[in-house]
Amino acid sequence: MLTSATFANSVPQISSTALFQAKQLREIEIDAKKFLPVGALMRAAGLAASRLATHLLPNTDSRILILAGAGDNGGDALEVAYLLAAEGIEINLLWLGKEDQHSAEARQSLQRAQHSTAIWLSQQQIEDMPLSHWDLIIDGLFGIGLNRAIAGNIATLIFHLNQQTKIHAVPVLALDIPSGLVSDTGQAFDEQHCILRADHTISFIGNKIGLHTAMGKDYAGEIHVDYLGIEPSVFPSPHAHLLVEKSFHHSLSKRQHDSHKGTFGDVLIVGGSAGMAGAPLLAGRAALYCGAGRVHLGYAGDAPMFDPVHPELMCRMAQDSDFIHAVVVIGPGLGTSAEVKTLLQRAIQEAPTLVLDADALNLLAMHEDLQALVSLRSQQKRKTILTPHPLEAARLLKSDAKIIQTDRCHAAQQIAQTMQACVILKGTGSIIAHHDQLWINSSGNPSLATAGTGDVLSGVCGALLAQGLNPEHAACLAVYLHGKAADDIVADGTGPIGLSASEFIPAIRQALNRI
Repeated sequence: MLTSATFANSVPQISSTALFQAKQLREIEIDAKKFLPVGALMRAAGLAASRLATHLLPNTDSRILILAGAGDNGGDALEVAYLLAAEGIEINLLWLGKEDQHSAEARQSLQRAQHSTAIWLSQQQIEDMPLSHWDLIIDGLFGIGLNRAIAGNIATLIFHLNQQTKIHAVPVLALDIPSGLVSDTGQAFDEQHCILRADHTISFIGNKIGLHTAMGKDYAGEIHVDYLGIEPSVFPSPHAHLLVEKSFHHSLSKRQHDSHKGTFGDVLIVGGSAGMAGAPLLAGRAALYCGAGRVHLGYAGDAPMFDPVHPELMCRMAQDSDFIHAVVVIGPGLGTSAEVKTLLQRAIQEAPTLVLDADALNLLAMHEDLQALVSLRSQQKRKTILTPHPLEAARLLKSDAKIIQTDRCHAAQQIAQTMQACVILKGTGSIIAHHDQLWINSSGNPSLATAGTGDVLSGVCGALLAQGLNPEHAACLAVYLHGKAADDIVADGTGPIGLSASEFIPAIRQALNRI
């Protein structure tokens, strides 16, 4: 039996899943510096990064290229240069700052680097040398203080390094955040995507939202977090939490022998207009594989007599279905006609627990009266999950997908507030928003970018809700399982290219049972 035990709020004050905004990290740093000697945090950051860099090197005779900018991120890089040079490692250093631009802490690190054995190079020298000359590149150009697009010579250098690291497979370690990545959103500052791609990122003080969603998933690589010894009492409540497998250790309980199909709830999938009969099948099969006691398919178009692959699924016309005594998942293949609008209105008004997906979301965007009915559900103590992808989210917010993607967390929160519901904003690093809480999913890969996977996710949500989870817990677990299944399949040697939505369903069941 699944339960609604809280999983995100039972963690210590500084949890490994805690994600912070840039302004929160700056405030933590300011508070910590009140009690520390000048330069202590920068020295701690340099020590943490130098240890990681040493671990990443293939041997003790390795050579490292370090890129140091003008701000405190550059100061961290200079501190790393000093420490690694003291270990006898050959350090080539590009410094793009000026001493009067540095803080007092960074000037200390600059002076140490100047008195080290580091070899100082120009940008032209670096661009003229084969990248295979180095075994590791350390990016300390820009940190979370960057507030504009990177341009000029530095942009040229970043594009050069991104191109050459693909050819020569030289790993890049980013200090705090890959240069050019927006800390709070995981996006670039410009359409050219001028971000230095990293294989590893060591995030100082706390973990950052932008490392785990949108472009951050492609540019940050493996994330390492070092809190630099700062006392937990200095930390505020995280802005969001990262969903990992341990997030769910207290959400699930073993099924009791003394149970029956009614114990695990009914799910009704409503959709399947003419030409789209497969969408409810995908959602229904996912609900069946994730433990719902009974699964009904209510067709807006002609209903098949049964599902030959899974005859356990009960097929009927949508208008003849019971919306009151089941978790209703409406939208897969639904269409947007006047007839199906009536079905959607009925589902919103009758279903105690509701998942709105696909065309149900498009109908909501088209009809403000339906939006009002959805937002009213929370006052009626009814449970609701919405599962938009960026384009559907844009329609709901009268915006466009590019704007939605510029700040995915904010978009999810806007929809959750407007609809008074739990919202899953799908995509790389899916966002779950409910009331004032945010979660970002860690699982998944590009194999999910194929038709029908959203239908599968909606069915998983329905099954978990039917078994007793609250909307936020069901949404978080469903999204994690969806991505974990994709990761497991690829790890077993299939994909990521060419996987179909149906293939994820048994893998989701396996992931759920392991948890």
